[in-house]
Amino acid sequence: MDAPAERRRVTVRGVVQGVGFRPYVYTRATGLGLAGHVTNTPDGVVAEVEGAPAAVAAFCERLAADAPPLAVVDTVDHHALPPAGGADFTIIPSRTGGPARTLVPPDVATCADCLAELADPADRRHRHPFITCTHCGPRFTIVTGLPYDRAHTTMARFPMCPDCAREYADPADRRFHAQPVACPACGPRLRLLTGAPPRASETADPVAGARRLLAEGAVLAVKGLGGYHLACDATRPAAVAELRRRKDRGDKPFALMARSLADVEHLAALGPAERALLTGPERPIVLLRRRPASAAALAADVAPGSPDLGVMLPYTPVHHLLLGLPGDPPGPRLLVMTSGNLSGEPIVTDDAEALERLAHLADAWLTHDRPIHVPCDDSVVRVCDGEPLTVRRSRGHAPLPVALPLPVPPTLAAGGDLKNAFCLGEGRRAWLSAHIGDMDDLATQTAFERAERQLESITGVAPALFAADRHPGYRSTARAARHAGTRPLVRVQHHHAHVASAMAEHGLDGSRRVIGIAFDGTGYGDDGAVWGGEVLLADYTGATRFAHLAYVPLPGGDAAVRRPYRMAVAHLWAAGLARTPDLPAVAACPPAELPVLERQLERGLNCAPTSSMGRLFDAVSSLAGVCHLAGYEAQAAVELEAAALAASAGDPHPGYRFALNPPPPGTGGPYTADPAPVLAAVVADVRAGTAPGTVAARFHAAVAALVADSCLAARAAHGLDTVALTGGVMANTLLSTACSRQLREHGFTVLRQHRVPPNDGGLALGQLMVAAATAGRATEQPQQGGAHVPGGTRQSD
Repeated sequence: MDAPAERRRVTVRGVVQGVGFRPYVYTRATGLGLAGHVTNTPDGVVAEVEGAPAAVAAFCERLAADAPPLAVVDTVDHHALPPAGGADFTIIPSRTGGPARTLVPPDVATCADCLAELADPADRRHRHPFITCTHCGPRFTIVTGLPYDRAHTTMARFPMCPDCAREYADPADRRFHAQPVACPACGPRLRLLTGAPPRASETADPVAGARRLLAEGAVLAVKGLGGYHLACDATRPAAVAELRRRKDRGDKPFALMARSLADVEHLAALGPAERALLTGPERPIVLLRRRPASAAALAADVAPGSPDLGVMLPYTPVHHLLLGLPGDPPGPRLLVMTSGNLSGEPIVTDDAEALERLAHLADAWLTHDRPIHVPCDDSVVRVCDGEPLTVRRSRGHAPLPVALPLPVPPTLAAGGDLKNAFCLGEGRRAWLSAHIGDMDDLATQTAFERAERQLESITGVAPALFAADRHPGYRSTARAARHAGTRPLVRVQHHHAHVASAMAEHGLDGSRRVIGIAFDGTGYGDDGAVWGGEVLLADYTGATRFAHLAYVPLPGGDAAVRRPYRMAVAHLWAAGLARTPDLPAVAACPPAELPVLERQLERGLNCAPTSSMGRLFDAVSSLAGVCHLAGYEAQAAVELEAAALAASAGDPHPGYRFALNPPPPGTGGPYTADPAPVLAAVVADVRAGTAPGTVAARFHAAVAALVADSCLAARAAHGLDTVALTGGVMANTLLSTACSRQLREHGFTVLRQHRVPPNDGGLALGQLMVAAATAGRATEQPQQGGAHVPGGTRQSD
């Protein structure tokens, strides 16, 4: 006699909407002969299955293990229900209402099946610029609400034609319940706009017309998944130079989009990790060590002075068409593909805004009528010791959550003012926003508000606690204070947040302190000075300053950041070294400026004290003759790293050494790392004619030795053996690798950030954890030493 039928309700939470999970459930249930239904709800995917007990058990047991490739299953809960009968299994309309608890997937690159159809003349979607299916295409940037159905996306304005509707309803089809599904008959339309004012081109094929313009040297604005790019042929010097001039880019490197891996191999070194990142569904920009051959293959203005090339492969059908399918006429195979914006502004997403704000940047626009609901810039990743190191976490990753080691109340952390990304958290999940940008710009602040509203909507987090940086001049902090109103706001010290971010990513519960090496350009210190070369003893509830780089004057705030020779002169002055014109940094200082700078240093006028490691990198870069003027953030440090990498191997010199001075007895103060011996050695080498690359390599070795010495002293004094390496300076892979190697040789456990940026893009995660740990005892912490807050100390990493 057969066992009576059993019925169970199964709730699956995680990234389970927009990834083909309901079709997967349908196929699995019908394959096991089960009746029932499945639906999307704000809480996740909910299925009711009924049938033979063994079949129901098999359904529940393997549901998570066999999930679709883009799904991320957090939990599977099920409980018994009374049998209801029935013979069929169906997908029923989504349920709305209640708090959102499901996870929206990120945008992902076009899959291999769709690419095959795109190139197939016999397929009805041949060369369709918006081809997509359950396994690929836009998600996060088109979602307007939950549950994730077409009505809650920007595809709602495109009713499906009968053929697409039939595919959408067919459980055997790859497009079964794929919300962005469309075809040439019913989907968005691509247009090429040219002229002044811009008008639709008469060309029958907008992509072919765009390819011709690129081949002729034009600059195009191209609408992508999360915003507009500016594109030009990366092999045409005049085109790249013109784009750089129009965008007022300085020497900041441009990103490249290559047609295939074969187009990259001769330009840069590709290991297994780099290949996996380039071809994975996230398709970030990957920073690759450039080969000498790249100088001849690319326009010089693509990445002047940089040791790396930022490269990505096509991730939308439009990109694949623009770079050419097999059999297409020859065209550019390497494109500059940079964010469609002015420096410091957010990426442009609105079509009318693109025509206005990019008018002086682009010669033509390749655009379409599918709206972008929220901006999402390209992610940037590099490989360090065979592991990914995220520099910018955005498209392909946002809004995937970060698992937290401790539960947190509903919290909004505002992040910093540069590389801004905010963070929402509740329970054991934190959602980092996509990259927002520089909060100095009004358009960026508006983008922040839009992104916050959307992320709150799709996560269901209603913040009751707020966190922000302690810098009294940060716009992100001021906005958090306004938004919090009467709700608690915790102001978190900048470098404590960096260390807490690394701890959270690695799942530390904070029960034991770590040694936090937080090296960056700027962070507001507890004494009002500009910190940035910090060794902290930290958990989530607090941080003690164990050691720091000795203070030097920061002459003129941002003026010193933009002109590294000023930091070189300041460091020479603080070290008691002569500022003579035989030194490249002194020679680079305009003759009329040098005596003014000297008087400014002597009198302390507009000279905030700084312990910044980033500014020391600037100073040494100028002293070595590498970079005297910075046209973009961290240029001097990037070029110093490039010089060190190019230095000949086998230098017998052990590297320079800092003086790590203990605090005076009985004071309980921090150790001080005095750079004067390093600077004296740099000056001696420069005067002896030592190559800049050798000076750079010896300086990197000195900083790594300082990290090891500081951690050994901290372990001897406090018994701690876990070290977190964080801050923007730790995006320098040469330094990070040297620090890690030495620390591990001394028996330390080393935490380096991989999925969350070590720079200010990861700051909000640390703010969130500190706020949750301290909210009960400390809110609206008072500012200390406000007399030292300079107007120009906003360049953090």
